[in-house]
Amino acid sequence: MSKKLKLRLKNITIDKTLTCASENWTLTKTDRKQLNIFERKVYRIILGPVYYNEKENWRILSNKEKYASVKNLL
Repeated sequence: MSKKLKLRLKNITIDKTLTCASENWTLTKTDRKQLNIFERKVYRIILGPVYYNEKENWRILSNKEKYASVKNLL
């Protein structure tokens, strides 16, 4: 399954499920932080590690790189 399709499925299923009836919620700063952490974990799973040619090893994307990759794919 392509990364683009995985991201679309994430947007359709996970985001809609988490925000179902959310207009009735009162989100605290902690709740918002936990949702952001969960979203980054999902992105990390979908995007996976990348091969870094200069050091010839695998690494995990930084948060900025994750969001840039997601933006480019969608």
